[in-house]
Amino acid sequence: MNTHDEDFMRRAFDAATRTKRDGGNEPIGAVIVRDGKILAIGANEVTTSCDPTAHAEMVAIRQATSNLKSSDLRGATLYSTLQPCGMCTMAMIWSKVSRIVYGAGRDDVHQMYFEDRHMDTLDYINDAYRDDISLEGGVLKPECAGLYNPPEADVPVEEQGNL
Repeated sequence: MNTHDEDFMRRAFDAATRTKRDGGNEPIGAVIVRDGKILAIGANEVTTSCDPTAHAEMVAIRQATSNLKSSDLRGATLYSTLQPCGMCTMAMIWSKVSRIVYGAGRDDVHQMYFEDRHMDTLDYINDAYRDDISLEGGVLKPECAGLYNPPEADVPVEEQGNL
């Protein structure tokens, strides 16, 4: 963990709590940083935008690449309050994000936040044709996990987004 990871994760956490309060979206926040400078801050906009691809990480990637006028985020770190899903992980691979840092992992929250029972989305990183991407989880894990339903929660099926 680098010395600024907790600071940038707090920024992602703040974005997550704002999106829940302001629009009823799942509270997920993401921040993209390069050379110590924040390039983008994203929050989950799926519900408010009626766009199933408007995950916090995707919002942040779109904002950062638009601001830079380049799809290449080499040298950037993406911070997310929740372990990224498969779609977001693949977008990070294709945009050449160099480092992914997340707060709560799949074992820290209810299974409803992940799309597959058997495949961990982080396996995409291990199997990617890139050896210049690193991954770290558990930064501010208790705070981030507190944003979501715990693993043992009895969440009604109709409220689970992955079913």
